[in-house]
Amino acid sequence: MKFATILGARPQFVKASPLSRGLRQRHQEVLVHTGQHYDYGMSDVFFEELGIPAPDYHLGIGSGPHGAQTGAMLAAVETVLQKEAPEAVIVYGDTNSTLAGALAAAKLHLPVAHVEAGLRSFNRRMPEEINRVLADHVSTWLFAPSEVSRQRLEREGIREGVHVVGDIMVDALRLHGERAAARSRALERFGLRRGAYYLATVHRAENTDDPDVLRGILWALGALDQPVVLPIHPRTEKRVSELGIRAVANVRVLPPQGYLDMLALQRGAACVLTDSGGMQKEAYYLEVPCVTLRNETEWVETVATGWNTLAGTDPERILAAVAQRPGAGTPHPELYGDGLTARRIVEILSAGVPASGLTGATARS
Repeated sequence: MKFATILGARPQFVKASPLSRGLRQRHQEVLVHTGQHYDYGMSDVFFEELGIPAPDYHLGIGSGPHGAQTGAMLAAVETVLQKEAPEAVIVYGDTNSTLAGALAAAKLHLPVAHVEAGLRSFNRRMPEEINRVLADHVSTWLFAPSEVSRQRLEREGIREGVHVVGDIMVDALRLHGERAAARSRALERFGLRRGAYYLATVHRAENTDDPDVLRGILWALGALDQPVVLPIHPRTEKRVSELGIRAVANVRVLPPQGYLDMLALQRGAACVLTDSGGMQKEAYYLEVPCVTLRNETEWVETVATGWNTLAGTDPERILAAVAQRPGAGTPHPELYGDGLTARRIVEILSAGVPASGLTGATARS
């Protein structure tokens, strides 16, 4: 079979690494990079470190308002799909690239495989929530990371084509974790001691676009009892500059880091503070406490274990969550599979398109 894989953002590069490797052993894959993340630190370094083949198409869409960006991606992806005529399209997660790829495929009556299906924050103000819901409802194969995700799809009337396969990021961590431990010199390069610093990331629009919220988060980071390392997202860096926010004592700002260095920085941190869904999971897999800078999460199982705390953006709640983080000996159950998710997905895709229809929408009509 011939598959077209649509990517655009750094979490998708990580997720695609193990699946692309397994897929290409049995099938043809056309890799389409929308350009949603486009500079070296957010894109190229991930392809290099993760051994992902160079994209067959780089659409160069870049950043912009959600509607304009998604529309440009939709038109460009549609052109590629018409030219390549794949038998199916693979999308990952919840970005604008995901939505554009899923919609372009559905309108061309191509079956869609959605990796990381069934996640819900139940916050429709998040663009990512809209993207993942719409992608799920036009997909033929819905690869859910957990039973909770399957149940959420079922409550929305989606029962056909759903497969609980585990989290593809477990595969990525097992594939690249040892390399990160052996190759990364991030701690030495930045003069950090294991367990003697916190690692933070802030990038979601709801946290960066409101000046009071962003200032509150940065104040909380500066008030913590250990130094904070903050690899800064381009959106956050732009907002900090626009707001004239000066350097925050106790917070060391770094440029975006590659995947291997980010794994090393997470592994060595006393606690991770983030609004990233991927880092919530990676922190859990690395047995590092996480404080999520949101009021909700798609990865509710990590919260139930006590390893992840929803602190929102209130500075006092953030400080309290860090102070009360779990310590050694806290139970750490396996949540999202055994690292064989890519193998399961390849087996299911290799069986061909289900007889129930080309798209999930067709199958459920």
